[in-house]
Order: sequence, then structure tokens, then C-alpha cells
Amino acid sequence: MRVSLAVHGGLAATTHRGPPEVVDTADLPAAEAAELARLVAALTPPPGTDGPGRARDAAGYTITVEDGGPPTAFTGSDAAMSPSFAALLAWLRDHFARRATP
Repeated sequence: MRVSLAVHGGLAATTHRGPPEVVDTADLPAAEAAELARLVAALTPPPGTDGPGRARDAAGYTITVEDGGPPTAFTGSDAAMSPSFAALLAWLRDHFARRATP
């Protein structure tokens, strides 16, 4: 399973440019792969938003999951995300930060 994270918008929009970051469970230790699979399986849709005028400077996130079928994309923002989306986003951010640190 491949999971990618794209970040767009927000106050720090200029720092979010570039391709999505990707993690493949085949490259992870078994425990981390299992945790990532558990977080993906727990994903629920984000709550509805209150309209486009709210939190205009909020960052948006797209998490795309590829697991043998067509890719499935989940979206959220700083203003609207489900707890399960927030948990997966936190895991991905932590993983990518650790990967970037030598």
C-alpha cells in the first residue's frame, strides 16, 4: 500500500510546494506498516465545512491511498478534518520528518 500526502494553501503556502510525499508499506518495518494500515482503515470522511469564507488561510491536505485498486483520496483542512484524518496526518508528518532527518 502506498500513501501520499499533498499539502496546499495556508499561511505557509510557499513552503508546501513540490510533489506529494509518499510512503510505501513495503519499505516500512512490520510494526510501522501495520500501524499505517490501521490508521488508513480507520479513516472517516471529514465533517462538513461552514463555507468557503471560513478559515481562508487554513492549509488543505490530500491523503491518497493506493492499495491494488484505483487510488482513493481523502481531503481535510486545518478548519475541517475528522479525528481519524488528523491521526493519519500526524503519523504521516512524523514519518516524513523522521525520514528527512539524517
